Amino acid sequence: MKHSPEFRSKREEERAALKKTAGYKVWSVMFTILYPFVAVFTFVFSAIVMFFSGISRVVAYLFGGSHAER
Repeated sequence: MKHSPEFRSKREEERAALKKTAGYKVWSVMFTILYPFVAVFTFVFSAIVMFFSGISRVVAYLFGGSHAER
């Protein structure tokens, strides 16, 4: 089966055809718009988890250290 010269494989030709669909274009636009919100949420959530992890470590050190000495 002969493919267009700009494509090296059938899969690349299929990918190019999929990029022309409305769904791909909608996904691309939505991803571009929402990416900053996802990135900020990830940063804030990670900071919250690190904060509570630090509290947990301090509490474990304070209460865990006294049991290890006995």
